[in-house]
Amino acid sequence: MMKEKVLIAMSGGVDSSVAALLMKKQGYKIVAAFMKNWSDTIDPITGECSWKEERRMAMKIAAKLNIPFKTLDFEKEYKRDVIEDMFKKYKKGITPNPDVDCNKKIKFPLLIKAAKKLGCSHVVTGHYARIKQNKKSNKYELLRGKDESKDQSYFLYGLSQNDLKHTLFPIGELTKKEVREIAKKNKFPNHDKKGTVGICFIGKVNLKEFLQKKIKPKKGKILNPDGKQIGEHDGIYYYTIGQKIGPKFGIDIKKENKTKPKKWYVAIKDLKKNIIVAAPEGHKINFKKDLIVNEFYLIDKEKKDFIGKKTKVFSRIRHVGELIPSELRQGRNCKRWKITLNKPITGVSEGQAIVLYQKDKCIGGGVISF
Repeated sequence: MMKEKVLIAMSGGVDSSVAALLMKKQGYKIVAAFMKNWSDTIDPITGECSWKEERRMAMKIAAKLNIPFKTLDFEKEYKRDVIEDMFKKYKKGITPNPDVDCNKKIKFPLLIKAAKKLGCSHVVTGHYARIKQNKKSNKYELLRGKDESKDQSYFLYGLSQNDLKHTLFPIGELTKKEVREIAKKNKFPNHDKKGTVGICFIGKVNLKEFLQKKIKPKKGKILNPDGKQIGEHDGIYYYTIGQKIGPKFGIDIKKENKTKPKKWYVAIKDLKKNIIVAAPEGHKINFKKDLIVNEFYLIDKEKKDFIGKKTKVFSRIRHVGELIPSELRQGRNCKRWKITLNKPITGVSEGQAIVLYQKDKCIGGGVISF
């Protein structure tokens, strides 16, 4: 018996290709969709827009699986709601996560809308994550993928109940190795294709050069923890907390102790004074333990259930980063939520996503502030 019709988001990568194969084997009627969200990235070898090469691969897989193929153009929305917003945030001196915004504002809501127009009940993607419906509450829960080294729940914490209700993650129970083996067994031409890195739909770019397209340089001082000037920067927007300092990173300083050189990092960014404070490895100002969580969002719980309580959670501040035992509590009002990590860590920047877990369940997250 033929199951319902679904829309599979095919990127040209191995993960979405295997997701399509698994859905077809399960008896679903499938429509493949390639999202054109960014046409400014050029392949340095061919001189061609990179998205065209990715679409050709997606079309090859769709043809091999004998499923209809469509191209959906969301570039206008992506540039407006993700990239322009990203530039605004960097200009304020904070470090956003465009991949989180892409999933929340573009990928899932627009794909679900397109799916409904095509008579599809669900959107299918190749994310390493899982969705489970709680039998008691009837709400949908987001779980980490089986492959912890590839888990993508960090980027999905902002999905709504409607998004989760209409989404399927068929490879969430598989490891990347298993996915590649399935692709190879089925003679997919992308079975050994490297995974995408960098900004969602844009790819790996020199971030400083990318930001300079919209944000003009503005020179300022680099100080050491004692307030002594040790260098000059060309714009604090181009650098993030925890970033290494050195000539190859585009930002250098004068180190007093040259006999025992230490690694130095961006520790503080003061937008108003246009100052960067740098510190050597191990210095106390590199570490953060108490964080404010803005734009706090819960996937399947109510905020009122957490008010007035100290809740044990695990925090993650970067994709597949360490799951750090933490305590979540409400601040002075409902808009101020606080996370206390059980140990101070480095590389925490304002604007980053902090995602919260209990066991293998992603309960939600927010945006880091100090």
